Amino acid sequence: MDKLIRVENVTKQFAGHTALDDVSLEIPRGSVYGLLGPNGAGKTTLIRIINRITAPDKGRVWFDGHLLAPEDVPHIGYLPEERGLYKSMKVGEQALYFAQLKGLSKQEATRRLKEWFVKFGIESWWNKKVSELSKGMAQKVQFIVTVLHKPQLLIFDEPFSGFDPINANLLKQEILALRDQGATVIFSTHNMSSVEEVCDHITLINKSHNILSGSLRDIRRSHGGNIFEVDFRGEREPLVAALGKAPCTILDTSASDDEALENISAAHSLKIHIPKDEDIRDVVGIINATTSLRSFSEVIPSMNDIFIRAVAGEL
Repeated sequence: MDKLIRVENVTKQFAGHTALDDVSLEIPRGSVYGLLGPNGAGKTTLIRIINRITAPDKGRVWFDGHLLAPEDVPHIGYLPEERGLYKSMKVGEQALYFAQLKGLSKQEATRRLKEWFVKFGIESWWNKKVSELSKGMAQKVQFIVTVLHKPQLLIFDEPFSGFDPINANLLKQEILALRDQGATVIFSTHNMSSVEEVCDHITLINKSHNILSGSLRDIRRSHGGNIFEVDFRGEREPLVAALGKAPCTILDTSASDDEALENISAAHSLKIHIPKDEDIRDVVGIINATTSLRSFSEVIPSMNDIFIRAVAGEL
């Protein structure tokens, strides 16, 4: 897969504190790449290195096939977590100022800004002062300014902070649309549900080290632990007895009272662990022969579960 960013053995220290320790990762072109980790793990330091705000003490960063250089910065859009606008300026005036700093003519900047303002429903705020904006409205303006010049790489640090669910969803859809148009996105957040909704690949940094990298789908499946949920109709006890002789372990059931257990027409579910992949077919056969099997599905862990287990050192 074509890589837009390649980070090789990057180390960075501040006053004796190691923010990054021999970190390497590769970011595929045209993907949304989640950069995850607890506070103080080193995520923001890595983002600043990729954005050339600071430089690594050791290691290298490659951009689009060459070593990252000052001339690459115009091809990067960065929305930091610590945001700020000049409160005394008018919204449109300030957006035009930032757009022209990024190389757009006033005419082209105005055209693009008007389109984005309409898309985000803030066109009526063009001539109002920034000080009159709510936090969410100001973040919309900053998002627009970040993406306006259509950079190859977009870096969003906690982009949904302060947004209500409706506007957060609007932003997610725009991030995915930008990816589909060819942009590569680095997405740093603590919100694991957002990671599952928008990210294609992730890296988890903890205590200055890269402890987990890969495609989101592969990571979730590889840490599932071969746990399956069985939905069935019929008597529970014969199934439990049959599975007791099968190469699996029953973990829990959905039944909670004797009446439900005795009602053979009721729908039940249970979770089982099948350690070996080659035994899955046999276990399904046993279930199907013993009861009325409705569904058999693998239980895929959430990114929140994986994040907690990884940071705790359980993976």
